[in-house]
Amino acid sequence: MLRRILLTAVVSLAATLAVAQIPAGTAVTVRIGSEISSATAKVGQSWDGTLAKDVVVGGKTVAKAGAPVHGKVTLAKSSGRLHAPGQLSLRLTSVESATVATTSYHAQGKGHMKSNATKIGAGAAAGAIIGALAGGGKGAAIGTLAGAGAGTGVAAATGKEEAVIPSEKVVTFTTTAASTAKAH
Repeated sequence: MLRRILLTAVVSLAATLAVAQIPAGTAVTVRIGSEISSATAKVGQSWDGTLAKDVVVGGKTVAKAGAPVHGKVTLAKSSGRLHAPGQLSLRLTSVESATVATTSYHAQGKGHMKSNATKIGAGAAAGAIIGALAGGGKGAAIGTLAGAGAGTGVAAATGKEEAVIPSEKVVTFTTTAASTAKAH
């Protein structure tokens, strides 16, 4: 009986020593496994990747580069046609099957303003030139309005600016609470 108690205590102690704390504030750098786009991602969707660098705590490596990591999409908002570029937010949820709590990584698509202004302005200028050639001053005014309308149509048809996190992108998260991972 005493032998069994001692054996249990030794096994328990060995298991305790094999687990290291990852304190809050620890940087965890990962490589995203596959592209994530605000056009298709859904909140709660899982994503996978690998550690890009060893996680070292107090001089001990608690997770090696190349170890599997998993996360969740916490915000996925598709781009509007003429405004509001796409947005994505990700959180890391586990490193080598150990649960972690981290800060978010946020990505946003390019803004629409410059692109839309160029398309609408180019349409208005082209319309003014064609209108002036066809009907003088009055034709130029009508052509400007028609061209601006056509430019707006082009901007609406081509104006989506999604947020995209490409495959292999390296992202750094910071732990927000202490968690545990196997020591190496």
